[in-house]
Amino acid sequence: IHKSMGLVSQVFNEENLHPLKGDLAIAHNRYSTTGSSQLRNAQPYLIETALGPLGVAHNGNLINAPMLRRDLLQRGVGLMSSSDSEVITQILAGAAGDWETRIRMFMAQAVGAYCLTILTRDAVFGVRDPWGFRPLVLGKMNGAGYCLASESCALGTIGAEFIREVEPGEIVRLDASGVRAE
Repeated sequence: IHKSMGLVSQVFNEENLHPLKGDLAIAHNRYSTTGSSQLRNAQPYLIETALGPLGVAHNGNLINAPMLRRDLLQRGVGLMSSSDSEVITQILAGAAGDWETRIRMFMAQAVGAYCLTILTRDAVFGVRDPWGFRPLVLGKMNGAGYCLASESCALGTIGAEFIREVEPGEIVRLDASGVRAE
């Protein structure tokens, strides 16, 4: 993981990108909405879980975040930030079942506008709120797999082709087998 505050051109360079190895990745670039503009609130969040690593990047606002936060704290989960993104990460980490089950459980609890990219050991998931308030699109890289982005214009900057919008309430899984959606 590498994260910092500032413009993309100020935060990322060849030196700090070089150590980041792997076939799967998520990234996040936006201003703070919930929580203050401090490094502890910067995304993505990356934690270790019983199912392996979990990374979460989130765009949107959960209007029931204070209640969800209180529930986590009452269960003894420690939180390090004031961001609803960390709340989402901890809900996913603490749920039972496989990642799809955990994501569906989160979606049943979450009230608000959001889209998520979720990184696990074997897959990247894209999740869009049931009302479709926040955008999320699926793209195809030049023979190198698939990608998700919050805006279709971002696909062109990485040489990806627009396939379609992720539907409201849809969960998309990108892995070595390709794309699966529910």
